[in-house]
Amino acid sequence: MVVDALRSGAAHLLLAAVTTVVALAVVHRLDRPDGSWVRRLRSRFLFGVPWGTLVAVAFVICVYLFVQSGMGNLNRPVVIPFRAWSYFYPEGILWSGFAHSSRGHITGNLLSALVAGPLAEYAYGHFPSERRGGGRSGPSERNVFASDRGGTSESSVTDRMRRIVHTNPFVRAFVVVPGAILAFGLVASLFTLGPVIGFSGVVFALWGFALVHYPIGTVAALTGATLVNVVYATLRTPVKFAEATPSFGPPGWANIAIQGHALGLIGGALAAVWLLRRRQDAGTAAHTSAIAVFGAVLLFGASRRLWAVYWYLGDQRYELYRAIGFALLVVLALVVAAAVAGRDQPIRPRIAARIPETAPDTIRGSVASATPAAVGLLLLVAAFAAVAGPAVVPNLVTVDDGETPGDPIRVEGYEVTYAENVEDRLVNVIDVAAFGRSTSVRTSGVIVENADRGIWLTAVSRGNLAFWGTRTVDVGGTGWRETVRIERTGWVPVGGNPTYRVNASHDGTRSTLFVSNATRAEPVVDGRKVTLAAGADGFELRVEHANVTDSAPVPGTNESVTLRGVEFVREDRALFAERGDTRVRVADRERYEGRELRDRG
Repeated sequence: MVVDALRSGAAHLLLAAVTTVVALAVVHRLDRPDGSWVRRLRSRFLFGVPWGTLVAVAFVICVYLFVQSGMGNLNRPVVIPFRAWSYFYPEGILWSGFAHSSRGHITGNLLSALVAGPLAEYAYGHFPSERRGGGRSGPSERNVFASDRGGTSESSVTDRMRRIVHTNPFVRAFVVVPGAILAFGLVASLFTLGPVIGFSGVVFALWGFALVHYPIGTVAALTGATLVNVVYATLRTPVKFAEATPSFGPPGWANIAIQGHALGLIGGALAAVWLLRRRQDAGTAAHTSAIAVFGAVLLFGASRRLWAVYWYLGDQRYELYRAIGFALLVVLALVVAAAVAGRDQPIRPRIAARIPETAPDTIRGSVASATPAAVGLLLLVAAFAAVAGPAVVPNLVTVDDGETPGDPIRVEGYEVTYAENVEDRLVNVIDVAAFGRSTSVRTSGVIVENADRGIWLTAVSRGNLAFWGTRTVDVGGTGWRETVRIERTGWVPVGGNPTYRVNASHDGTRSTLFVSNATRAEPVVDGRKVTLAAGADGFELRVEHANVTDSAPVPGTNESVTLRGVEFVREDRALFAERGDTRVRVADRERYEGRELRDRG
């Protein structure tokens, strides 16, 4: 009874909760903050709450539940139509920065946003610098409209609106902050390379903004993000059993949208540098250490694998350039540090004096005013352009004309099929070479195409389908989904490669998408060669002897068939050949490790 109680998830969860509460109570008693944290939060946040981050997070959750139809299945939202496939497909561009591929994907991004978002929002503040105060209610909260009730000499509506945005904490908290977050989500969709999906570009922008203002605190908060993930996982699954399993998919670093993450980090840092410099000019912000910013960006980038620069070679093969990626990360950290902490004095004032008076004033002025801070900011802008620019041409793609291989399942403009070693018609619109690597790639697996939406992708790789045996592919649009089931069945001749077929079914319609080549078994029975072949209607046995070949369907379980004097007996998943006193196994039904592990688990 006691052992069962200890093994239960509730008991483990209760133990973790009690331990955490007691530890927090002891720490509170030791520190005796006496409300200082609350006062500090209320001096920067409206009522001490990061409303902007919460509004943005709520928006992303709504996209997942209602736009992606996640309400019907939290673990499997509709993904394919909500990637940023092309500039010619506005729906994907609109939603890709806020949509997610799974519950784990969205929870990971939002938990990180709930750590980075308040840091960035705290740096911006709901109250302008000159109106921040202390106290239990905070003078900023008691007088949020005080400066708007008096007379004003401003006659311009634009100036009036700008003043409201600058001074009104409700506007800053509920409009400016979430508006900036969501606007950058659209920017990330426009300039992220490839059909990516997820809120991570915005999350990295929040981290970049926070790194500029609080470099040491943000690095410390990275462990806080890890803690939040651990707490979430503990609440979901206090006790978990697992075993080592093989998997078919890209390496971990190849699942990272490195360009989108770098774009977000640089964009967030750029916005933060602009705000910080503006406040420093007004005397409301302190100088930041260059070494602190440099080290913080470097540590953050290394921990978030921003060094993972890779090239896709096609057919689930990748090439990683770790050294180049690390060098680029070091350069980025240096540029951010220069933009944040560079001095405002000219780098070489004497050079300006040597410029001939006949030179244009713009050149003389630019050289005379060149400062480390200005150069750093210029380089940061150039870095943003360099990262965003390469995405423009690839995102101007459409699906090439051509026949869809196989006999595809058609669903509301989508075509779902299976093919092997075919050219990726979306990637290979322009066949050029970059750094000795061709952009034309070939692929194998379950293919989803929708020319109207500019969609063409390998939704399930050949290896993944061979591992699981069955997979499902969801297609759809805003608020709707349809599911297509893909199934692979096959036989493996002894000593030979599998022969298999791939079928698809949807809404009562079943279609054979692919049939592989016939394969010969290694055993030869009294001079008779045995071959197995997949077909649209099933599997066929072929026996060749004396230049004559007979064929028949593979017999069912506990049944047999005779060809060219050889009797073939089916016993469960094995097929035996018998002639006289000879009995030999010639083939087995194909096994799918993923399905067997799932059934055992």
